[in-house]
Amino acid sequence: MKLTLLGTGTSFGVPQVGCRCEVCTSEDPRDKRTRTSALFESDGGVSLLIDTSPELRLQLTRAGASQVDAVLYTHAHADHINGIDDLRIFSVQAQAPLPLYGPSEALKQIRTSFQYIFDDTVQPVRGTSKPSLTLHPIEAGHPVSIAGVQVRPLGMEHGPMRVFGYRIGPIAYLTDTQSVPESIRRELDGIEVLVLNALWWRPHPTHLSIPEAIEAAVSIGAGRTFLTHLTHETGHADLASRLPDGIEPGYDGLVIDL
Repeated sequence: MKLTLLGTGTSFGVPQVGCRCEVCTSEDPRDKRTRTSALFESDGGVSLLIDTSPELRLQLTRAGASQVDAVLYTHAHADHINGIDDLRIFSVQAQAPLPLYGPSEALKQIRTSFQYIFDDTVQPVRGTSKPSLTLHPIEAGHPVSIAGVQVRPLGMEHGPMRVFGYRIGPIAYLTDTQSVPESIRRELDGIEVLVLNALWWRPHPTHLSIPEAIEAAVSIGAGRTFLTHLTHETGHADLASRLPDGIEPGYDGLVIDL
């Protein structure tokens, strides 16, 4: 199985519009960060997409992806859902609806924000198409089988909002969380790969800071931890040099094989 980090940036992306800082003008391709999403691929050929960032089409073509069997949503902030129309190709090719999973409140907001997709009275003009998608609310702590893959949703806090992380076998993907409670850490026992958001070095009201992410990663004890949801305040090379062994920055296009 493998996990591809399709995008590893915050809602502004990197480079940030109008910014001439060292990271935004860096020639290191690992400093070019699109908005956060990921693609899990099982040994049995099942592909589960995590979030639909605004750059989704570009991310999937760069990764050479040709299949998505279902989408797991973490929450309904714009930088995690606004690429939803790029799912159209998968429902058109399969001639069948693509299932979307996530917190009930996130799916409700997605239905409202993209009414044209879910309103059956809105029919595409003959010769055109729209995404065909179905919504499947799931609950934290209740594992679900998706296309034959066992997925455990993990409920955490993102400011006043609930956000889901996901454990899929030996992999855990946690983004946009403010903390990793002890109850969640117990559910991560035995994981081999952890992907964890780490905004910047100072505290933030709705995201883990880099020091907080390091503490959580050490406590959880995965063999490898990759930081995501990074800003233009942290260049890849500099951040990598300051992290403990076993923890490293993620970057767009990184493929993590197990």
